[in-house]
Amino acid sequence: MALGDTLSRLLYQVCRQEALHPDLVAPVPLSRERKRSRGYNQAALLARPLAWMLGAVYSNTMLHRMRDTASQVGLSIEQRKENMEAAFSAGKGDLTGKTVLLVDDVLTTGATLDAAAKAFKAAGAGKVIGLVVARA
Repeated sequence: MALGDTLSRLLYQVCRQEALHPDLVAPVPLSRERKRSRGYNQAALLARPLAWMLGAVYSNTMLHRMRDTASQVGLSIEQRKENMEAAFSAGKGDLTGKTVLLVDDVLTTGATLDAAAKAFKAAGAGKVIGLVVARA
């Protein structure tokens, strides 16, 4: 997708500006239902070319959505945090001390990125950095 490549180049510029050197780049996974209805994961369309540009490993299988969560639209900050509690698990690889760049399209309250980052930290990641295209 051309837009994904264009936005990835912009994210790459941010990474260079901030001197980010991740070992692993991973998209936030969608729920099965959302992926089925959409047909693709927009975060993966950003993360894959970004990983290539950074010379980092790309993985869309390292972070797993453990359960489908309700849509975050219309939920309060507290409800969003509760909704995302234990929604992710990370593993299937050695993350010990690694720097993970977690990519998503939009940040609203940060509940999704926070829950995903906690999963990576629990799996041994040394540092998790969230990177998004837009903030709502």
